[in-house]
Amino acid sequence: MKRTLLSAAMLASCSLPSFAADLKATLAPTIHQLMPQVIDWRRDIHTHPELSNSEVRTSKLVADELKALGLEVRTGIAHHGVVGILKGGQPGPVVALRADMDALPVKEQTGLPFASKVTATFNGEQVGVMHACGHDAHTAILLGVAKALSSIRAQIPGTVMFVFQPAEEGAPPGEEGGAALMLKEGVFNNPKPDAIFGLHVWPMEAGKIYVRPEGTMAASDRFEVHIKGKQTHGSSPWRGVDPITVTGSMIEALELIPSRQVDVTQAPAVISIGQVKSGIRFNIIPDDATLVGTIRTFDEGMRQDIINKMQRTVTHVAQATGATATLSVKSGAAVTWNDAKLTDWAAPTLAWAAGKEGVGTIKPITGAEDFSYFQQKVPGVFFFLGVAPDGVPLDQVAANHSPHFIVNEKGLENGVRALSGLALDYLQSHQKS
Repeated sequence: MKRTLLSAAMLASCSLPSFAADLKATLAPTIHQLMPQVIDWRRDIHTHPELSNSEVRTSKLVADELKALGLEVRTGIAHHGVVGILKGGQPGPVVALRADMDALPVKEQTGLPFASKVTATFNGEQVGVMHACGHDAHTAILLGVAKALSSIRAQIPGTVMFVFQPAEEGAPPGEEGGAALMLKEGVFNNPKPDAIFGLHVWPMEAGKIYVRPEGTMAASDRFEVHIKGKQTHGSSPWRGVDPITVTGSMIEALELIPSRQVDVTQAPAVISIGQVKSGIRFNIIPDDATLVGTIRTFDEGMRQDIINKMQRTVTHVAQATGATATLSVKSGAAVTWNDAKLTDWAAPTLAWAAGKEGVGTIKPITGAEDFSYFQQKVPGVFFFLGVAPDGVPLDQVAANHSPHFIVNEKGLENGVRALSGLALDYLQSHQKS
């Protein structure tokens, strides 16, 4: 039977060696004392956000902090990626921890005293730049973990890799970036980790941790449909082929595929159109039109089936009107797939970080994460840390990517505890004979 939920038994089981428990007990007050520094880092990064593949200042800050801790530091991976290597005082396995560093083309509207006022050019337009997805918090949390673990490095049985990733939100058009490029450039070659853990702040109760085994976040594909009609004067549409009319039929037909042509009891699936581009003048029926959208799936077989059905739909809808159309699909992230065995193993550590009542199961999320590429190379667990503001009903909390997105910094300590604890417990409990 496929397992999809964390049980109370998982949280209560898997007692860890006393050595790891002792290290965590030693580390807990250190983490608490580090939190003002973590918050300072987070606010500094928040005030100075940088778009994907432009994380120059952020990567320098990270590298400088890691060097100050005496870590081996590698820079310039996938443009601005940074990796810190902490070698413990005792031999053992290798575990990787990951944080992303890039911001979004969003004009901040939070009113915070450290709100971003940064602007940049994105797709040829001048835009505001904001850490509207919480990557500033992720980076600060992982810096806190690096500092905490460095304080006990002599007692650590193995190696910890701190992976600070650029361009999680996607590289600019025509560029490579993100987790895929880090792997292409050999980030896991030496050393190769035995497992990887990562987190994402989420608009849920502050300090709580949410996780699920197996499919957690969706695969993301970007698609474009180019429709070719025949231009004519708007007063005599019968003299041409109207591509704008075709877009209306095309949108409806495409968005019906998940709801009417695939078995969504198997796994969720979504097709959404985000852009419709056509025409330059009110009284001219244009020659062509373009639809741009996204496909979200949790199953590779279903993903391919949907793309095949989209191809058939695009061709036949266009032919029915005398137009022609082509479909192109570009893969984004793969399914964020939490290794089931490793997720079970991690449950007691997460309960240590947030309390047994502070760990819950999250439903599948149709957002995407390129942490999934790391999980294709080594077993991994990706979990969520609640950062909702106090006193705001959860159904009214601004979501990630909103210009009003706010991180409740009270939740960050449990993020540092969780990643620190996972590293220590993994290294101790996965010793190789």
